[in-house]
Amino acid sequence: MSVVAIIPARYGSTRLPGKPLAMIGDRPMIQRVYENAAKARVLDRVIVATDDRRVEGAVRKFGGEVVMTSTRHRSGTDRLAEVARKLEADWLVNVQGDLPFIKSATIARAVLPMRRARAIPMGTVCAPIYDEEEWRDPNIVKVVKDAKGFAIYFSRAPIPYPRNTTAQAARARVRNVWGFRHLGLYVYRRDFLLKFARLRPTVLEQRESLEQLRALYYGYRIFVAEVDDSSVEVDTPADLDRAQRYLAGLKGSHGSGKN
Repeated sequence: MSVVAIIPARYGSTRLPGKPLAMIGDRPMIQRVYENAAKARVLDRVIVATDDRRVEGAVRKFGGEVVMTSTRHRSGTDRLAEVARKLEADWLVNVQGDLPFIKSATIARAVLPMRRARAIPMGTVCAPIYDEEEWRDPNIVKVVKDAKGFAIYFSRAPIPYPRNTTAQAARARVRNVWGFRHLGLYVYRRDFLLKFARLRPTVLEQRESLEQLRALYYGYRIFVAEVDDSSVEVDTPADLDRAQRYLAGLKGSHGSGKN
């Protein structure tokens, strides 16, 4: 069963223009995403999909594989599907280009359940939220799951929302977890990805600006694996600053001999 990761990289981000080429330390973000994804042994291949020659040039410069795609795509999934139509692969992994510190173990946790239960059309991952401010941040997507690990809903709102006061909710939290943060990583069966890209966008996904809600709206299940991954997602200039601090912390940890 072949597994190919595709990293959609659009230069014209509204909240952070030129995001793929934003420098984090001594490397552009797209290089950090690519190199970390390439460490995942479950992947047979990693490809950057972009509509911008500047991004293409940067990827070629560090030796990565890149393909040019249409400039008319409405979403990263549409860009992914364009590349997937030309690939011989059983599973496609959408590693979003705003995850510069994505762990190989996180990618493996997303892929392995799909291999064990091949009827599942789509999978993703989540991580516990221990901080109330992060739980309330609309830039951080939250997810709630059912008893079997499938997504019930994704939202930018703080879900599940405690009906009681904050103090009561804090005492009621399980494992000091406010909720679960959704990470921008998806695994698709190739046939489902091509079908998904043809589905009409829904009011629900447009309202939350969350494309995965389209799958739930049309009745498709999304398996959500829990991971231990606190890495930064970069959507805003403030996130970019946070990524720089995160990198400095990693370097300090290695320099002190810690794992």
